[in-house]
Amino acid sequence: MSTGRFFAALSLALPFAAPAQSVTVVDRIVAVVNKEVVTLSELNDAVGRAERQLRRQNTPAPEREVLERQMLERLILEKAQLQMARETGIRVDELQLDRAVQRVAESNKMALAEFRRALEADGVSFELWREDLREQILLTRLREREVDDKIQVSDTEVALFLEEMKAAPAERVEYNLSHILVRVPEQASPERLAAARAKAENALAQARAGGDFGRLAASYSDAADALQGGSLGWRTQDRLPELFAATLLNMNPGDVSEVLRSPAGFHLLKLVERRGAASSAPVTQTRLRHILIRTSDTVSESEARRRLRDLRDRIVNGKADFAELARVHSDDGTASRGGELDWIYPGDTVPDFERAYEELKEGEISQPVRTPFGYHLIQVLERRSAEMNPERRRLQARQALRERKSDEAYQEWLRQLRDQSYVEVRLDER
Repeated sequence: MSTGRFFAALSLALPFAAPAQSVTVVDRIVAVVNKEVVTLSELNDAVGRAERQLRRQNTPAPEREVLERQMLERLILEKAQLQMARETGIRVDELQLDRAVQRVAESNKMALAEFRRALEADGVSFELWREDLREQILLTRLREREVDDKIQVSDTEVALFLEEMKAAPAERVEYNLSHILVRVPEQASPERLAAARAKAENALAQARAGGDFGRLAASYSDAADALQGGSLGWRTQDRLPELFAATLLNMNPGDVSEVLRSPAGFHLLKLVERRGAASSAPVTQTRLRHILIRTSDTVSESEARRRLRDLRDRIVNGKADFAELARVHSDDGTASRGGELDWIYPGDTVPDFERAYEELKEGEISQPVRTPFGYHLIQVLERRSAEMNPERRRLQARQALRERKSDEAYQEWLRQLRDQSYVEVRLDER
């Protein structure tokens, strides 16, 4: 989505003294979202990208009018989220973006230059793609802050979950599934609810009549994965919303569920495959150290970053020792230990911190990393594989419950954000 590009509604016409001629619209507003607009050119770009993506996946595209409306709703919701991210200070700097671009290229097994040529050969501007990636990172960080970091799991829930796991069959089950979500506004009228249910029932009828589920997801689903055929990928039962997990127990591969109701709206599930899942795979632990500088009224963000960059330069150039600088400069409780943390597991730290250290090689020192606590320098010392002890199993159970709640909480948050935003759709105005 090219949110930074805004073209006012323009028209070309002959001078007033000339005979009346038809007017050619260059661009126009198709939606207003709070104080910003979505233009026809943005919508056409989004539809074009969606059509190319569906072709690459060999998924039949919906009719143009259907896809236009789906993509307009997606643009509206993205615009509202990006506005919130900017207004609340979430940023992606150039270094972070460059690292993300490099990771994407590497995941496609290409050098950066080769990846850029591949994009442009597909008719995609590298610079626009890069800005789209920046926006996707912003949306991810917004979700982490507004949804994931606020999910609470009680000790009682953890204990009950572990008892359920003891009573479960020895072989865990993993599902490959796809879904369709028809979102319903909060406090929707009976007429609005009936229309949403009818939309979901229509999708169900087409799916059970042999319709391509990927095409139906692109046509009907309000979920973020609609253009990926509604695919949720492989999920173990304990990491699915309870509504989904209970429904899947009675389904066979290829089945499509009845219409399900949740606080977010109406759902359809398609079970693609089922398989056994490993019960206790080793996990990677990381030993690291860090230096934290907290921001305050007297220490600005730019000052914190500057100080950490100076410290990093001294360490990298061999003029100072990381541990000694941590003891002197770090605002964290680990300062007396030279900034060193004990062996940590995935999920032990906030997402921004974990994402940063996972990108580092052993011995490498990060650039300044922003988290809710301030700015950090991080150095990974070593990694190892480890089995789960009882305490770690409790932590793993807590994480599974967080994941179970996450999808539902995110959809509910999106619904509230959409309802709270001022939205005026002008697509039908010509």
